[in-house]
Amino acid sequence: MIFSDAFMAIADPNRRYLLEELRRGPKTVNELASGLPVSRPAVSQHLKVLLDAGLVQARAEGTRRVYTVSSAGFLKLNIWLQFWEA
Repeated sequence: MIFSDAFMAIADPNRRYLLEELRRGPKTVNELASGLPVSRPAVSQHLKVLLDAGLVQARAEGTRRVYTVSSAGFLKLNIWLQFWEA
């Protein structure tokens, strides 16, 4: 994971909203889109950015994809941020 990608990913308020929602538990695109003033395809694009940055994961459940926060992705980001506290 390139950390600049993670920082760029969380710079967008819609993506931060998606991460906050996913912190509460796994959700589908439709569930996530219901809380945003953007289209379902736009939510999918935001999720792709978060996936590419390693901050979320997706798994297939039938015809749906269920998204979750990637603990490993955030662990790497947290370790990097803690480096700067020293």
